[in-house]
Amino acid sequence: MVTVDADHEAWTAAQSETTAVVDGRELDVAYYEAGRDNGGPPAIFLHGIPTWSFLWRGIAPAVAEDRHVIAPDLVGYGNSQRTDDFDRSIRAQTGVLAELIADAGYEEVDLVAHDIGGGVALRFAAARPRQVRKLVLSNAACFDSWPVEYINSLGVPGVVEGWDDAEFEENMEFLFAEGAHGDADPSFVAGMRAPWAREGGRPALARAAVATNTNHTTCINYGAITAETLCLWGADDVLQPIDNAERLADAVAGDAEVVGLDDAYHWVTHDRTEAYRERVRTFLAD
Repeated sequence: MVTVDADHEAWTAAQSETTAVVDGRELDVAYYEAGRDNGGPPAIFLHGIPTWSFLWRGIAPAVAEDRHVIAPDLVGYGNSQRTDDFDRSIRAQTGVLAELIADAGYEEVDLVAHDIGGGVALRFAAARPRQVRKLVLSNAACFDSWPVEYINSLGVPGVVEGWDDAEFEENMEFLFAEGAHGDADPSFVAGMRAPWAREGGRPALARAAVATNTNHTTCINYGAITAETLCLWGADDVLQPIDNAERLADAVAGDAEVVGLDDAYHWVTHDRTEAYRERVRTFLAD
């Protein structure tokens, strides 16, 4: 059983694998699952760029004490398929999510999502409002708020692939250590960099970056989203500022609340793990 302080190797060992189809191509999808015997709709956790399901290591195992929890690696990320021949956009990721839910036979789910995972959750909730009971959005890609300039730069062909080892480490440090509020947990930084450090990781990161597309969130019918929504935000984030959370809460049709967690930047699940975890557990339990 994975605990809330698991390292990335233990998380990987606990993952299972299934498949999903993107544009006619069958792809491997890795996922963490726990609490299958618990009642209620499953809570599905969606990470963003450039992370993987390990982002939820401090949250999902605790929620699984009460709920059935599933945390997939988006295709192109983590331990899911990362070859160079498929779309990684949130349009494609939404299709993967829909297929995973349909194949499992779930009529209703709760979604907990961060960064571009938020864009995936918003697209799914707008297209299938009856299937989403509750929605937690954290520092989510929405409207025209993304991609940020740095991520855009990673998608330029040859940039990431051209990094030498020192440049790779500098960029991982910038993304995950300097992006944390205060001193970053070394196991968080190690876990986040691990998939990109493996063979094929640098081109996979470049393909993930170039797949970010603002149109995929500007076209969402936010008013079609009826799920009860919690915008649980790192209040000090400059990449996805909390003003976006207020705008989301106003745009969706369901009841919506904005909660800002102080002393938290974009990596809110790392910066305020305990507060985030308890807010999510309470919200999903109601």
